[in-house]
Amino acid sequence: MARRRGWGGSPPSTDEEASRRIVGAAVELIGRTGSEVNIAEVAEALGVTRQTVYRYFPSSDALMRAAAFTSVDGFLDRLAQQVSDIDDPVDALTEGVVFTLSEVRSTPHLGILLSSTYSNLQPESLTSEEAQAFGMTMIRRFDVDWEQHGFDDRALAELVEYVLRTMQSFFLAPGNPPRGDQELRRYLRRWMGTAIRAQTTYRDSSHTP
Repeated sequence: MARRRGWGGSPPSTDEEASRRIVGAAVELIGRTGSEVNIAEVAEALGVTRQTVYRYFPSSDALMRAAAFTSVDGFLDRLAQQVSDIDDPVDALTEGVVFTLSEVRSTPHLGILLSSTYSNLQPESLTSEEAQAFGMTMIRRFDVDWEQHGFDDRALAELVEYVLRTMQSFFLAPGNPPRGDQELRRYLRRWMGTAIRAQTTYRDSSHTP
């Protein structure tokens, strides 16, 4: 049997192209299997050695993280449509969280991102620069005037972290039985909503002479 040629017979011309093609192969495999993949599987799909993939990604965790963040653009577009014209921060984030948790069922890349199962050895990855960038991109799609509601850049970054942690907890432990969408909305408005509204009070008290 003839040995399979690496890169489909067309090697990348730059490191950037190589990295992009590796991530693309990982995204395709995740979409096909609905689960995480490892360096060996991606290398086999590309017809290269594992050492070749390791040149660009030091671990399967790093590759899964890159694949997850690369493949959520479609989700962000759907999210923006779902929360369009909602200018109240509590209502917008409530709908955003409910929609995201629902989308996880049909978007394996998003599930990997929220579960952080690819980073068991690095649990802080949920608050990494990449995760924060994803959260900021997500929350900036909302039709909410965050500054008007008391959120400067620092407060908004902390809100993003809070929401990411909230979504991760529901994804990993949805409850038995899991809450339906309406019950989840009620829960989020009561507890997450209280935390969001507290920012206005905190801002006003911090500026009191």
